[in-house]
Amino acid sequence: MNPADLAFAGAAEQARLLAAGTITAPDLLEIYLERIARLDPLLRSFRVVLTDSARQQAVAAQVRLDAGERLPLLGVPVAIKDDIDVGGQLTTFGSSAVANPKTEDAEVVSLLRAAGAVIIGKTNVPELMTLPFAESITFGATRNPWDPALTPGGSSGGNGAAVAAGLVPLAVGSDGGGSIRIPSSWCGIYGLKTQRGQVSLKPRIEPWCGLDVYGPMARSVEDVALFLDVASSTPGPAGGFVAAAADRPGRLRIALSTKTPPLTFAKAGREQSAAVEAAGKLLSGQGHVVETRNPPYPLWTILGYYLPRYFRGIYNDVAPLPHPERLEPRTRHMARVGSWLSDQRIAKVREKEAKLAKQIQPIFDDFDVLITPGNAKGPSRIGAYRSRGVLRSLLFASGRVPFYETWNMTGQPAAVLPWALDRDGIPLSLQLICKKDDVATLLALSAQLEALRPGLDWRPPVS
Repeated sequence: MNPADLAFAGAAEQARLLAAGTITAPDLLEIYLERIARLDPLLRSFRVVLTDSARQQAVAAQVRLDAGERLPLLGVPVAIKDDIDVGGQLTTFGSSAVANPKTEDAEVVSLLRAAGAVIIGKTNVPELMTLPFAESITFGATRNPWDPALTPGGSSGGNGAAVAAGLVPLAVGSDGGGSIRIPSSWCGIYGLKTQRGQVSLKPRIEPWCGLDVYGPMARSVEDVALFLDVASSTPGPAGGFVAAAADRPGRLRIALSTKTPPLTFAKAGREQSAAVEAAGKLLSGQGHVVETRNPPYPLWTILGYYLPRYFRGIYNDVAPLPHPERLEPRTRHMARVGSWLSDQRIAKVREKEAKLAKQIQPIFDDFDVLITPGNAKGPSRIGAYRSRGVLRSLLFASGRVPFYETWNMTGQPAAVLPWALDRDGIPLSLQLICKKDDVATLLALSAQLEALRPGLDWRPPVS
């Protein structure tokens, strides 16, 4: 297998090759370090590459492999989004307003290390993860490997660009309103917003007022399932998540919807809607019951339930920063809006979460999985948000990515699966949402769709 094929083989296949002795952990790491050195000056997907420590970890992993030790990710490189702590490194949140390196790993990073993963670096984000791109004044703009003039999306944009371009096989991101699913969609990779509570957020406590979760971004459903087998803190299916992803799903009831939540000022594009329709036809041919059915979104889903928690979450992130004067003007304005929302106001909004879920969940009484478009439109150009204020930025963003925030409020699992390329050669995706505690069905159906999707070379031009 040549170096490029190895780079795109995926985490699960690499783990098998390492265990079989087909490749060594140091050699695999050097393939990625060479690719990062060659491609990332353009893409800027990494905020920092941990070259020296990663090499030490790879050597240590190979000693363990040679001794016959077998762990799920032993010797496999993994990237970490720069809002998740890695011991000895800054967690910058895309800003210069931070000061001291973290002394310990976040719990999810500790679990990855315990599974043998090699932590290769930390990836770029927009400042405080506020908007769906990966640009900041401090660290510059991350570019989409399918078209470097475009954003990969955000806020886990560095993850999306790195995994898509073959700079790392697996990355851990966070998702408080689409931040895993947006860049996964525009970069042509598989991304999972995990169920609330499934992956530990420690040492953070309820970021974004309970909206945020950590989850994986990878090249395949199997790779994401492998992450869950390593990092899930809640019981999994019998045999594990990888086994669940490999199972053929039973005859499922599947709802298709291209409706956007009220007051998002958005509409799914023609190509995005066609992708949902095409997937529905293929799934019907596999014996599933497929119908068009829209979720009963409440009128104030976004404005009344989501945005207060979003703004207050930004304020909560700003409050402990040692140098808030260094924040970008737009971030300061967002935090100021959040400061107007009292603890009592947020408590009342969170109390309404149960009401929101009760109104939306009946669709899952009739269906096992809901499929929507991923993003409603293609990505914006680099710098498109640069001169926009808070209101215009949010309006501009909501027209492209309206399908995600609802499921952060209900807390249930949701994933995006790459499906096709649009007329500009940018990936289109599907979003799949399942019932609470049923991620096994989500993985199995995703794997079936992965096998059914049109045959494309999912290596972007910048790779």
